[in-house]
Amino acid sequence: MLKINQYVRAQSLDEAYALCQKKSSVVLGGMMWLKMEDRPVGTAIDLCDLGLDRIEEKEDGWHIGAMVTLRQLEQHPGLGTLTGGALAQAVGPIVGGQFRNLAPVGGSIWGRFGFSALLTVFLALGAEVVLHGAGRMPLETFAAQPYGRDILTEILLPKQPVKAACCSMRNTATDFPVLVAAAGIRDGQVRCAVGARPAKAALLTDEQGLLAGGVTPESAQAFADWAAEKLSFDSNIRGSADYRRTLCRVLVRRALLAAQGEEA
Repeated sequence: MLKINQYVRAQSLDEAYALCQKKSSVVLGGMMWLKMEDRPVGTAIDLCDLGLDRIEEKEDGWHIGAMVTLRQLEQHPGLGTLTGGALAQAVGPIVGGQFRNLAPVGGSIWGRFGFSALLTVFLALGAEVVLHGAGRMPLETFAAQPYGRDILTEILLPKQPVKAACCSMRNTATDFPVLVAAAGIRDGQVRCAVGARPAKAALLTDEQGLLAGGVTPESAQAFADWAAEKLSFDSNIRGSADYRRTLCRVLVRRALLAAQGEEA
C-alpha cells in the first residue's frame, strides 16, 4: 500500500521542481502503476494544475504535455496525420480505454519501462523531451540517463511529416508486449526502435547502409536480420531470448514495410 504523508498540488513548475529534490518526494502522474507500490511517500506532487495536458502545434514542432493521456494521444487527428497513425498503433493495445484515459504520456516516458511501446515509437519518430531543470534534449539521450530529480514537462515531435509504423506481438490482447518494433522514415533517413526485449527500447539507424537503395522487402529483411544480431535479448515469463530474436526479424521488417506503405 502506498502511504502518502503530504499531498501538494503544485501551482508552478518551480514549486514542483523544488519539492521533487527531496528523495522522499514523488510526482504522481496518473497513479496507474504507482498506486500498486508498497512504500512510504513523503510528499506526493500533483502536476494537474500546470496546464501540461495539452497537445499544441507550434513553429518548432508538436508539443505534447507530460499530463496528456494515452487516449488523447491515440485520438488526436493532427498527430494521427503527422505519424500515419503510428502513435495510435503503439498505444491502442495498451490495457483498455479506461486505463488509457488516465495514464499520462509523461509517466511512461519518464519511467523508461522495458515494456513501453510509447518509448519505442517516440524513439523511431525522432522525439525530444523537455525537462524543467536539464532543458531540451533528444529522447535517446534522456533514455540512456539514470533516473534523477527532475520534472518532465513535454515531449516534442518535428513538424515534418514522417512515414511511420509500430508493430507488436502480445500473447493475449491487452497484455504487455513480448516485443515491439517501430520505424520512422523522414527525408530518406530511417530510424528504427525495438522495445520489450524485455529491456527498454533501443534505437537503430542504418549504419550499415542496408536501406540506402530504399525500403524494399529484401532490404527490410536484411536490416531486420542485422538488428536481430546487433541487439541483446533476454527471457521472462512472456518469451525466451531466442523467441524475441526471431520476432525481431519479423516485426522490424513489418514496421519498415508498413512505414513505407508496402505490404509486409
